[in-house]
Amino acid sequence: MSQNFNPVGWFELYVDDMARARKFYETVFQRPLADLPAASSGDTQMALFAMDMSVPGCAGALVKSPRNKPGNGGTMVYFTCLDCAVEAARAAAAGGTVCQPRVSIGEYGFIAIVQDTEGNAIGLHSRQ
Repeated sequence: MSQNFNPVGWFELYVDDMARARKFYETVFQRPLADLPAASSGDTQMALFAMDMSVPGCAGALVKSPRNKPGNGGTMVYFTCLDCAVEAARAAAAGGTVCQPRVSIGEYGFIAIVQDTEGNAIGLHSRQ
């Protein structure tokens, strides 16, 4: 296996209420999510975060499925931001909770941790 890529290629955030979760993420990151009808079937719904395959980073989606439930304590996904304090404030205003305000991680920048409207904890990372 080649090592010429970043280790994460996709992520999914599980939700109970797709409309509520979609509104939260679109408000926090100020970017629309797209329905993913090809992957949505039967009792599963997916909403894709905007992606550009020509730049670094990975894509992902919100997923509503009876087989997967949202919640705190699982894998932590960090979203790249210009200033994570801005997105943390938007998260609080959109009905989420700031669990860890912006804090320095030294030469690697800053992080904040928020909980979304579905109970998932997500990380926010910025260089400033």
